[in-house]
Amino acid sequence: MRMTDIQRCEVRPGRLVEWTFSPASVAAAADLPEDSRPPAYIQESHIRTARSVRDGGLFVPTWLGTAFDMPGRADLDALQEALRDWTLRHETLRSGFRWSGAAGDEMRRFTLDADAVSLHRTVVGDFTDPDDLVRRLQDRFDVTADALRWPNFIYTAVVRDDSTSVYMAFDHSNVDAQSIHRIPAELHELYTARLAGTSPQSAPASSYVDFCEIERTDADRIDDRHEIVARWREFIRRCDGRLPNFPVDLGLDPEAGLPTQKLLREELTDPDTAAAFEAYCRPYGGSSVGVLAATALIVHDLGGHPVYRTVVPFHTRVKSRWTDSVGWYVGGAPIEIPVEQAYDLPSALRTVRDALHAARHLARMPLARVLHLLGTDFRPTSPDLYSIVSYVDTRGIAGSGQWTEQKAYGLIRVSYGDQVCAWVTRLHEGLWFAGRYPDTDVAQKNMRLYVERLRDVIASTVRQT
Repeated sequence: MRMTDIQRCEVRPGRLVEWTFSPASVAAAADLPEDSRPPAYIQESHIRTARSVRDGGLFVPTWLGTAFDMPGRADLDALQEALRDWTLRHETLRSGFRWSGAAGDEMRRFTLDADAVSLHRTVVGDFTDPDDLVRRLQDRFDVTADALRWPNFIYTAVVRDDSTSVYMAFDHSNVDAQSIHRIPAELHELYTARLAGTSPQSAPASSYVDFCEIERTDADRIDDRHEIVARWREFIRRCDGRLPNFPVDLGLDPEAGLPTQKLLREELTDPDTAAAFEAYCRPYGGSSVGVLAATALIVHDLGGHPVYRTVVPFHTRVKSRWTDSVGWYVGGAPIEIPVEQAYDLPSALRTVRDALHAARHLARMPLARVLHLLGTDFRPTSPDLYSIVSYVDTRGIAGSGQWTEQKAYGLIRVSYGDQVCAWVTRLHEGLWFAGRYPDTDVAQKNMRLYVERLRDVIASTVRQT
């Protein structure tokens, strides 16, 4: 599933239909008692950051989404039933938070009962201009899939005689990339069942709300003397008291406010080159290690820093019960690559492999918990705590072989931010790059150089395998 923005996911004209929770479901949620299961630390940090940035006068949309096609003119009744079935599979979608406490600063969860969930359908109208349709979708997603409201997601479909395009958007607090990747196959299965007049046979997925409680309970057992806290303390100290940005010049003005961002997205390699790169990197841990090793060498060349420091995202679905669950199952581990000692790709691969092996377990402790124990708060100014370079191999995900035919995309909202967030995705058709970065001439030049050199490093391994 290629990552992109709503402007570049092949939006075509048609009749726009929207689904949100019905007024009855929203009203039922207003009277719900507190759900004792707490927010995940990553959820709480995300929502508090959104509130802080909003209080500072800036609205920063942070939704993720998916787009994909279904054959023919959809049966809207069957599609609505399938969307409700899918919603009921994933408890986090009917769970939200209220502010409470004397200062109005405490987050308390509520969760709607499954039998109280119903969807309201609105036929918005016919769109003949794709640009008008894109603007409508983005505006609705910004308002509806918002961290500071509930419900914070929306389902839409653009219906035509030959096909129906589904667009779904969620605030990040409820989903991660793996959640998004699994939607097309799940919804196709549920829709097919409803068309046939049968009930879906798939069992409910394990609840992310339960995971939040388990993870938070474990995290609250540690104190500031824990080895994980000590490792982060030293890492942040060596980052001059900050979490790391992408270590190349981004042309940022420290006196200006949060900059707007741009998106860079394109194919990196074809399938054969991606396979050669994987074969070359396999002795060191695979393409994920290779992308980080190449990045370390490239940013050293572009920025001159002797050590590449970054936070590497890892999924926290460490037990199989969470595999099918929709939620934000992501942690981060700090790594440091002394690039001056990693003078070529093989030595960089060895260095990155060893650093990841030593740091991977740190990602299981929520960073927000660690920062709280350190007495440090990075929230007020930016929605992104740090820059990332992420690698995901999606070829084993159910339905991934049909993504090209289905015009399936993962959607990124590009709005404001002073960090670089980059995703390298292994698809059946090769490697795909997407990244958002501050909208400055300097950042655009350096990000273009980074991607070109990343492509060159990957291609160079073809001749060596």
